[in-house]
Amino acid sequence: MSINEIIAANLQRLREERNLSFGQLSERSGVSKVMLSQIEKGEGNPTINTIWKVANGLEVDYSQLIAPPAPKVQIVRGAELPLQEDDNGLFQAKCYFPATASRRFDVFMAKIMPDESHFSEGHSPRTQEYVLVHQGSLEAIIDKDRFVLEKGDAVCFDCTRPHRFSNQGEEPVVFLDIVYYQ
Repeated sequence: MSINEIIAANLQRLREERNLSFGQLSERSGVSKVMLSQIEKGEGNPTINTIWKVANGLEVDYSQLIAPPAPKVQIVRGAELPLQEDDNGLFQAKCYFPATASRRFDVFMAKIMPDESHFSEGHSPRTQEYVLVHQGSLEAIIDKDRFVLEKGDAVCFDCTRPHRFSNQGEEPVVFLDIVYYQ
């Protein structure tokens, strides 16, 4: 797929999602209706500045117009993912779905070994973390508040704050960890 075909497909999808006519988008972006129509048909050869104007008119990141479309079904094989380790391997995580321009969250499966913990000083501004315990018992300390989560329990919190996850049990704690970027 050429870059012009990618831009055409993304422009059409984003414009239709916002229920905008070419005229409305033209007013918002400063790009003529004719040019917008040509771009969406894959006939135009828009400049970088034109793509920026269109992105601003759509109120999206530039990358959302130039990113190849995601497959309708995405299969991730856990065995093929790189293992991220911290604390000398006592905290492990695999990122199944990294954040993209259109997906503003990361999805991790994490594991903490027995009698170990993992500390985070906090993540980037305006982020939230969602944790769902799959196996074991997880102690979550968020700022100075302490919570104990058992299998099937979940917590959501402002993860810009310092937080620590601990495993006081005798088996590894496994949990789903989603970091959402607002």
